[in-house]
Amino acid sequence: MDVFQSVAIARLILFLGIINFILILLIFLSCRCLPGSRIGSRLMKIRWYKRFFGKHCYLWPVLWTSVVIHAFLAVMFMGWPR
Repeated sequence: MDVFQSVAIARLILFLGIINFILILLIFLSCRCLPGSRIGSRLMKIRWYKRFFGKHCYLWPVLWTSVVIHAFLAVMFMGWPR
């Protein structure tokens, strides 16, 4: 399809890739095993981090939706790898 060969789709793929990277970083920073570490125990004393830490489970569906759309558009734009 010609729609998938536009510059706008290429930019959308790049944007979704950046969003995926940021979400992975946020998921790592809100990981449940982090409070056991030295850095995590200090972070758990900060109020805004406690609120952010509680949002961990909500980040996963956003990440997977973004990854699926990113992968679909990349395959449609570049073609299936051989």
